[in-house]
Amino acid sequence: MRTAYSVETVRHAEAQLMARLPEGALMQRAAAGLAAASAALLGRVYGARVVLLVGSGDNGGDALYAGSRLARRGAGVEAVLLAPDRAHPAALADFLRAGGRVTDDPFEVLAVADLVLDGITGIGGHGGLRPDAVPVARAARGSNAVVVAVDLPSGVEADSGEVRGEALRADATVTFGAHKPGLLIDPAREYAGTVRLVDIGLDDHLPGLPELEALQHVDVARMLPVPAAESDKYRRGVVGVAAGSARYPGAAVLAVAGALRGGAGAVRYVGPAADAVIARFPECLVHAGPPARAGRVQAWVVGPGLGEDSEPVRDVLASDVPVLVDADGLRLMDAVTVRERAARGVPTLLTPHAGEAAALLGVERAEVEGARLAAVRELGARFGATVLLKGSTTLVAAPDGGRSPVRVNPMGTPWLATAGSGDVLSGLAGSLLAAGLDARDAGSAAAYLHGLAARHASAHGAPITAYEVASALPSAWHDVRE
Repeated sequence: MRTAYSVETVRHAEAQLMARLPEGALMQRAAAGLAAASAALLGRVYGARVVLLVGSGDNGGDALYAGSRLARRGAGVEAVLLAPDRAHPAALADFLRAGGRVTDDPFEVLAVADLVLDGITGIGGHGGLRPDAVPVARAARGSNAVVVAVDLPSGVEADSGEVRGEALRADATVTFGAHKPGLLIDPAREYAGTVRLVDIGLDDHLPGLPELEALQHVDVARMLPVPAAESDKYRRGVVGVAAGSARYPGAAVLAVAGALRGGAGAVRYVGPAADAVIARFPECLVHAGPPARAGRVQAWVVGPGLGEDSEPVRDVLASDVPVLVDADGLRLMDAVTVRERAARGVPTLLTPHAGEAAALLGVERAEVEGARLAAVRELGARFGATVLLKGSTTLVAAPDGGRSPVRVNPMGTPWLATAGSGDVLSGLAGSLLAAGLDARDAGSAAAYLHGLAARHASAHGAPITAYEVASALPSAWHDVRE
C-alpha cells in the first residue's frame, strides 16, 4: 500500500531523524537520491547540460547538492538563483567547489538544457509561483529539457493537491521520505509526472496513520470475498438494484451488469426496466416494486437512471441494510434520512461525480475539482456517510473524523470517461457491500477493480463502452488474485 503524509507530519519525522544524524546528513541523502534519479533520466551524465532552478531554503539546497554530484561526474551544471541572498549557503559553496556555475541569464541556459531540476519551492510553498519565478518556470517548461521536480512541483499545494496559481509541470518528481498528498490527487498530480520515492530513513519516525492510502493488488486481494464450499447465493450476497426508467433503461442494465460481474450471489432488480434487464441477464430476479417488497437483500443500489421518481430512494433509505446512492438518487435523497441512518449505525455509500458533489455542497463544480480532498471530507462529515468522489482521481472517505485515511484510487484511466461507467461502478460496489465489506472497503476495492477492468477493455488504446468495462471485471478479479 502506498501512503502519503501531511507536511507537518513529514517535517516532524525529519526533525526527529536529524536529531540523531550529523548536520547536513539528511539533505545529502536526499541529494544523492535526486542525483541518481537525474542521472538515470539523462542516460549519459558526462557532457550533459543541467540547469538548477534554486529557491530559498532546503528545497534549493537539495537541488544544489544534487547539482554538485552531477558536476563531479562531468555534467555542465548552471544554477539560476531566484533568491540569491537566501540560497542555502553550505549547498551553494559545495556546488561552486564542484565546478557548478551561477548564471545571470536563465533563458540562455534553459534554451539548451538537457535536464532542469525544479527546486524553486518545497513542500511549504502556498499559492502558486511568485511573479518573478513565472517567466523562468515558463522557459523551463517551454524548453526541450526533462523537468524534474525536487520533492514536489513548484506551485502546487502539498497537503491538498490544489493548484491555486501558476505551477511548473514536471516530467518526473523525486520525492523524499514519504509521498505527499498532492502527488496523488489531481489537479496537482497532473503536474508531478512520474513519481519516484527516495528512502531517506523516515519510516521509523512516521505515524501508523497516514493522510492518504493508495491500494495495490495485494491490498485489494485481501478484501475480496472468496466463496467457500458451503456458500450459497445468500452467503455470497444478494444485492438489490433500484434503477432505470422508461427514459434510461440502460442505466439499470449496466448497474445489474456491474453487480453480477462483481461477484454477487444474486441480483434483485426493481424498476420499470425489467424487460431490458431480463433480456440481457436472465439470471436476474425482477420485481415491480416497491423495493421493500422485492425480497431479501444484503445491500441496495439506488439511483442510476431513476429520473424524477423519488419513491425508490425513500424506500431503500428506510431499510436496515447498507445502501449505495448514485446519480439521480443523490439529487432525490433526503439528507436528514441519510444522517439518521448513520445514527442507527447503518452504512450509506454516496458515489457522486464532481458536478453532483458540487450540488450537494452548494458550490461550483470548479471548486470541487480544484479541492477534491476537502470536498470528499466535507461530504462525509455533512451526510454521515462514506463518500466515493469519482473523477480523474477517485477518492473514498469515511465519516469518522479522519480516523481512517482517505483512499485514492491509483487505477483510474481516462477511458472510463464514457457514458454508463458510473452505473457499472455502482453495481460493482453494491455487490461488495452485499458480500459483507464495509462501505470504505467496498468503495475502494470497487474503484480499483473498475479501473483495472477498463485497462483490460481498452488494451492498445482502443475506445471502450461501459458494458465492455463490466465484461472485463472477471479479468480484473483474476489479475488481483494472481
